[in-house]
Amino acid sequence: MRVIPVLDLLDGHAVRAVRGDRANYRPVQSTLCATSEPLAIARALLAASGADTLYVADLGAIVAQNAATQTLAALCAGLNPTGAEPGRRVQIWLDAGFADYASMRAQLMRIGAPHGTLVPVFGSETLRTPDALHDAERAGYQPILSLDRRAGRPLTATPITTALHDTPACWPARVIVMTLDRVGAYEGPDLAAFDAIRARAGSERMLIGAGGIRDRADLDAAAQSGAHAWLIGSALQDGKLAATPHAVR
Repeated sequence: MRVIPVLDLLDGHAVRAVRGDRANYRPVQSTLCATSEPLAIARALLAASGADTLYVADLGAIVAQNAATQTLAALCAGLNPTGAEPGRRVQIWLDAGFADYASMRAQLMRIGAPHGTLVPVFGSETLRTPDALHDAERAGYQPILSLDRRAGRPLTATPITTALHDTPACWPARVIVMTLDRVGAYEGPDLAAFDAIRARAGSERMLIGAGGIRDRADLDAAAQSGAHAWLIGSALQDGKLAATPHAVR
């Protein structure tokens, strides 16, 4: 199982995400480095996890305020400088509150990263039509669907995306099982929600869990659940996973 570090962006800072309560997010205080500057935090997270993929949530865009376009452009350029070997590039999975294909493509064009550097994550919280997933696939973006949940229920933008939670035929090749209540809460991963999705997903899909990891024991339990990867933020920032977490199987 891969560990994929998480970077949450708001107002030009990397912030500490807790339970999806975005109004109260504050700049992160990390054991990894003495700053909340996004590029420094991103590099520290990648070094601590040994990962070559970074999940980034643009919280300003998700709540329909200010998208972090310049910050994201600087992040892409800093992690993948000109001349970097293809095999050493960092891929960024970006959730920026995409509602449809057109808005997703427009934002990726504004950021200006090379094709393949940014992978769009469509969260059910903001996605308005499943057609966006099909359009992104046809355009070669290899999109990821995040099935967002809060308080035990699907978190969705429209009745259509509510139905998407129970329509595996419409899911792309990679699906995130996101329980917002567990994010940054140190309450353990929501393995019950993950198992419910895994039972419907089929063996051909890559399933990624998100939220709740506190320590190595949680990481081992997540690996045993059949997850291909898990998104982790707070436990990395707080130094709870010191021993090569990306090597877990």
